[in-house]
Amino acid sequence: MTERAVLFDMDGTLVDSEALHFEAMKQALQQMGYRVPDALADRMTGMSGGDCHALLRETIGFKPSFADYVEGKYRCYLADAARLERRHGVDAVLRLLAETRTPFAIVSNSDRMLVDANLRAVGLQQPGLVTISRNDVLRGKPDPEPYLRAAHLLGVSPENCIVVEDSIPGAVAGLAAGMAVIGWPEPHRTDLVFPPSAIPADPEDLASTLAGLLFPSSLQTTLQGCD
Repeated sequence: MTERAVLFDMDGTLVDSEALHFEAMKQALQQMGYRVPDALADRMTGMSGGDCHALLRETIGFKPSFADYVEGKYRCYLADAARLERRHGVDAVLRLLAETRTPFAIVSNSDRMLVDANLRAVGLQQPGLVTISRNDVLRGKPDPEPYLRAAHLLGVSPENCIVVEDSIPGAVAGLAAGMAVIGWPEPHRTDLVFPPSAIPADPEDLASTLAGLLFPSSLQTTLQGCD
């Protein structure tokens, strides 16, 4: 059987961190004298830092430089990163991959500093784990480059990769890379409409959808114990 690989987004997919991203940004901007509407939180899901900065300039007239924005947000984020937790359902998926020896990688639009802090906080760092941050590519999601780089490092062809994403920009990136994409929204994001080619997963049960894509139906009974 051809080897398959799973490529996970990080924020909101593996790690329950989207709320902290927004709260850290709000806190930093308040310190700079700006108020951030709560409605921007949903619009920023899956965006790179540069795209978030551009959106703030457009919507609230944010004047500080991108460097100042990053410094302020990251300071606030890292101060609270230790309290982050894995998203519900992730442990079942990781057991499934371990028991079936399926390789995986983590592909994030966040900078390396935040990727490493998140993975430390939730105990996902391990020797040999392939992780792609925004600093590792020229173009972030929705460009396919991050996912193509992860596939290359794993030695798995794009058509044999399955992307798991909680955001539309990430899903677009995975599809543009020629990969199968599972749309796994956070439970409260019932508003999200993934591209038609994306495969929807129950917000509370990713393992069942992923197992159905990874393995022939003849193996499903064997794998049900991993749910």
